[in-house]
Amino acid sequence: MAEQEVGVIAKGLLVYLGVAREDGEADLAYLEKKILGLRVFEDEHERMQHHVVDVGGSVLLISQFTLFGDVRRGRRPSFTEAAEPERADTLYRTLRERLAQHVPVEAGVFRAHMDVRASVDGPVTILVDSRKAF
Repeated sequence: MAEQEVGVIAKGLLVYLGVAREDGEADLAYLEKKILGLRVFEDEHERMQHHVVDVGGSVLLISQFTLFGDVRRGRRPSFTEAAEPERADTLYRTLRERLAQHVPVEAGVFRAHMDVRASVDGPVTILVDSRKAF
């Protein structure tokens, strides 16, 4: 299969989204608010004071069910906590649409093998788990 570039952003957030079996509307609302409100961009004093909207940034949203790979037993990851593909795709598309109301959003191809390349400007990688919010 020929390589095809499907999502590119400049300044912004690379978001890997894992959708759990039990995820729903409350999880999407939480993630939307958190993604748009995270103050991880530096101000003139090199303090993280700005969010993606403040800096005119974008979001690159990548569906990543392997975030649910449970390796506590055995040597092969179990993905039993990940949502079924149809449900995950629906929630993924919904979050993409919701974020796009506030910032430009690019996305990967759902259920496709992807070569994701990132140039990270700073030491910030954050795990946001909506299940720990409720």
